[in-house]
Amino acid sequence: MNDILPEQTATWRYLESVLIEIAASYGYDEIRLPLLEHTELFARSIGEVTDIVEKEMYTFLDRNDESLTLRPEATAGMVRAGITNGLLHNQKQKLWTTGPMFRYEKPQKGRYRQFHQFDVEALGYEGPDIDAELIIMSARIWERLGISRLKLEINSLGMPESRTRYRESLVDYFSGVKSELDQDSIRRLEQNPLRILDSKNPEMQGIIEAAPVMIDYLDDASAEHFDRLKTLLSAANIEFTLNPRLVRGLDYYNRTVFEWVTDALGSQGAVCSGGRYDGLVEKLGGRTTPAIGWAMGIERFVALYEVCGGETPSAAADVYLVAVGDAAEQTAFSIAEQLRDELPGSRVELNLGGGSFKSQMKRADKSGAEFALVLGEQELAASQIGVKPLRSGDEQTSVAMDALVATLREKFASA
Repeated sequence: MNDILPEQTATWRYLESVLIEIAASYGYDEIRLPLLEHTELFARSIGEVTDIVEKEMYTFLDRNDESLTLRPEATAGMVRAGITNGLLHNQKQKLWTTGPMFRYEKPQKGRYRQFHQFDVEALGYEGPDIDAELIIMSARIWERLGISRLKLEINSLGMPESRTRYRESLVDYFSGVKSELDQDSIRRLEQNPLRILDSKNPEMQGIIEAAPVMIDYLDDASAEHFDRLKTLLSAANIEFTLNPRLVRGLDYYNRTVFEWVTDALGSQGAVCSGGRYDGLVEKLGGRTTPAIGWAMGIERFVALYEVCGGETPSAAADVYLVAVGDAAEQTAFSIAEQLRDELPGSRVELNLGGGSFKSQMKRADKSGAEFALVLGEQELAASQIGVKPLRSGDEQTSVAMDALVATLREKFASA
């Protein structure tokens, strides 16, 4: 687990604000979910034969001996909230949430045991049009931020009936090469052979490549759904690659699955991943409800933005008030509050802790402010304030107190 320091949070806040703005522009509303859920929720939704449930969850007994888990992902909690709060009864919902998730994984660059996700979910929508919209929304994020080096991979996992036929084919295939499987794959062969396709063991990749592919076992309705999705993406000029090995690591997915992957972050290739989970609401006790969503790892998102040359928005002060003398210091407080009132969105920093004029000017320069506002006995007596540009090298000018706001507005507008 790691700290996100002040020099990093400016980028985080900027990127999160873009995500929120874009989600809102597509009609998605925020929901805030608890960090803790009953362990059963994740075991039932994610699947007991998954790395997350078997190896990675932070699970403990509370004082009533109830098993609780720090959320490893957001979709299960989103569905639980929809069911328990009656949000899905004869309704459709477009929702987003963001915050920390927890998995006991091997720490490596870009992967932490407490990590952050931005999660978007559409519940109650059945057709491939919502699949297309969610993918197009994610593409808009990359375009808005100038992020390149991303490739969209898509696949369809079909419905349970076609999955059953595919499962039988996988069992036959992997049973024939059982002596070459690693221990995890042998265990999964009996419980959920699709998980073998998600193996990260390099020695297994050749065997997996030769395995049957789901796309050959799709039911007619799923094939039609997938074809329509591809048509909609092509019409929107969204380039994609069909990846028949893309299964995602969670059991609740069906039909459309997709990932935005990059070669810019080493082994951490997936940046944004999602898919359909039409059976999950019913599995967790609700009515049959089609649903789809995606999640983005914020740590990887930030890293990719920086690798692609994205600039961190400045968190520097716009103005820094230098006040020399007790009377000037008292007046400076009221000036600072006036500027915050009349120049909303501006960053106004007031010198604190006293100091000589020279030391205060050093602080002003270090703050990164565009202008120092200089107030001393002479300025007070003349009802004026000095405006000193700190970045342009221009000369300091004196401005009447009642003209300060208008002067700063003009200077900010021309900057």
